[in-house]
Amino acid sequence: MSANLPLLLIVDDNPENLTVIGELLQPRYRVRAANGGPRALWLATVAPQPDLILLDVMMPDMDGYEVLARLRADPATRDIPVVFLTALDSAADEERGLQLGAVDYIAKPIRPAVLLARVRQQLAHKLARDQRDERIRQLEAELRAGAQAVQAAGGEGLAQHVRALAQRDPFTDEHLRRCRAYMRVLAQHLRDQGALPGPADEHAVDQLAQAAAFHDIGMAVIPQHVLQRGGDLPAAEQALLRRHTTLGAELIAQAEQAAQRQLALLRTAHEMALHHHERWDGAGHPDGLRATDIPFAARLMAVVGSFDSLIWPINPAAGTTIAGAREQLRQGRGTRFDPTVMDAFEACFDQLAAIASAQRPSVP
Repeated sequence: MSANLPLLLIVDDNPENLTVIGELLQPRYRVRAANGGPRALWLATVAPQPDLILLDVMMPDMDGYEVLARLRADPATRDIPVVFLTALDSAADEERGLQLGAVDYIAKPIRPAVLLARVRQQLAHKLARDQRDERIRQLEAELRAGAQAVQAAGGEGLAQHVRALAQRDPFTDEHLRRCRAYMRVLAQHLRDQGALPGPADEHAVDQLAQAAAFHDIGMAVIPQHVLQRGGDLPAAEQALLRRHTTLGAELIAQAEQAAQRQLALLRTAHEMALHHHERWDGAGHPDGLRATDIPFAARLMAVVGSFDSLIWPINPAAGTTIAGAREQLRQGRGTRFDPTVMDAFEACFDQLAAIASAQRPSVP
């Protein structure tokens, strides 16, 4: 029998059941059999490990519920999917099995067509999970390699990381340039209105503008093929791309450590990088902060960053007009965006639109 076929472990204290189920499955799958819980626990660890376990519930000495609990408690076996095969067919029994972590629950007497269909379905689910996990491992390896390459090429300074990002991904570099210009306009307006927290001077405005140029610095270590695919990404790549917030914060923290002192600019840049995808209603990431728990600089960055991303997305076909972007941001007022920041955005809209209309604006 081919070693490429999925391997199933059948667990039942009744020898007749083991024979019948094994004969049903063997033309399609490799099969192991265990006549009790202790042997099942051992066979589950023997290489190659089973792809699926079919587990009886009512067995002497160790019932199926205890076997499943022990499988889930062992890191070596906790991810193997388990299907209960049992004469216990009440809703309460089924609920208990599923709560313990079984992926399915099939009542005896076994109907061959039903068993084969359920096994096929669970193996398909496991294959999809295995492929996803392998893809995640590959992406993590690429992520580590990217981080090492950036560090090797650029040392510890943020300016070197920015240059590395500009070389790898000109699109993100242009996004950062525009965001820096948007932020200066917005910060100047807030300063003039007396709505800028902290010292309301030109230095504060300049600090916010400079920090905005680092808010997507985490993209410097995202694998380049992920960046180039834009919005058309599988789940694993989407999850990795979302991590640019925490990766950026880590790079900025490294710069602070290298400087051996805290700098106001780096603190602001850290807040922007980490929290610019938080939402006013608390539904954002990475920390689910809401309202004024979100640092003010990050609330500003959320608006200007979203404005630019709507107009200049990675996939040009998904872009909208400047007026369309304005309307989408308006719809997010009080849910996605800070209402106060949105008021400033509206007041400065003509200046922001002028910046957005050029791919490479002149940044002061």
